[in-house]
Amino acid sequence: MKKLAAVAFGALAAGLLALPALAQDKTVDLKISIWLPPAHPLVPATKAWADDIAKASGGTIKSAIFPSEQLGKAFDHYDMARDGIADITYVNPGYQPGRFPVIAVGQLPFTFADADKGTAALDQWYRRHAAQEMKDTHFCFAFIHDPGAYHGRKKVVMPEDIKGMKIRPAQSTIGQMVTMLGGTNVQASAPEARDVLERGVADGIFFPWGSMFLFGLDKVTKYSMDVPLYSTVFTYSMNKAKYDAMSPAQKKVIDDHCTTEWAVKVSSPWNKFEAAGRAKMKAASGHEVYELTPDQQKAWKTATAPLQKQWADAVTKGGGNADALYKEFQDTLARNGAGF
Repeated sequence: MKKLAAVAFGALAAGLLALPALAQDKTVDLKISIWLPPAHPLVPATKAWADDIAKASGGTIKSAIFPSEQLGKAFDHYDMARDGIADITYVNPGYQPGRFPVIAVGQLPFTFADADKGTAALDQWYRRHAAQEMKDTHFCFAFIHDPGAYHGRKKVVMPEDIKGMKIRPAQSTIGQMVTMLGGTNVQASAPEARDVLERGVADGIFFPWGSMFLFGLDKVTKYSMDVPLYSTVFTYSMNKAKYDAMSPAQKKVIDDHCTTEWAVKVSSPWNKFEAAGRAKMKAASGHEVYELTPDQQKAWKTATAPLQKQWADAVTKGGGNADALYKEFQDTLARNGAGF
């Protein structure tokens, strides 16, 4: 009996010693800032991600999500993570042209055919370079949205139709395209986009399909070009000091949730939402969704080809090896079956 008691006590003691160090860690409260409205699919997906972090940390890492630019403007979200205004932020690198030239390769037209596979490819490739390009923050993961298109009051078929138009671009590379084609860029974040179209400040917009309805842009546009012209790259970036102050066990929880798998898991509901918007737009009254002929699509690819050189020049100017980076990126796209 004594022997059995000793064995039982030993097992209990071993079990207690094996309890995760997380149980002894101080509680960490994270402010997660997302400039999208609460109804956007990325918000509940991020909450599920944060809840899993809380569970894996034994409740020692807690999060509060702040949508709708509560903590700051969309354009400022990278610097908000850097400066600790928020602990984790949803960043559109293309909102700051020229600042993040390497990741901008994912913004080139006709790059991605599939959003989930594209997210996997972008994240796998960029996490090897994020520590240098986004060194002011702790990189979590990168992702894209389902390919978007042109929407506007005027029907645009050929690249030369952009000449003289005022366009709200989706990101900096599309902004370069608009300029190159003779148009004028109207800078506005996604939450501000309806206003610039409604007031006639912009004639058209490059935007993903489902979000056209979420932001009310279907009310101020009539024509939509049915071609997967572009995607936008995003990151979840974290304040370095907040990460560094965590215990080793807590850092491991964050690391386990800042992976390619989680990048796909968090962005996938959004991708499905955007893809469904295409059929919704086709059924919408007063809208014309039109496809391009093979010759018209070829004209767009030819007209936008110089953007790759502009990307390469920006990377080279920043000290990077553009040829090597581009080859590595294309190889990663191919491995994931993500290319257009």
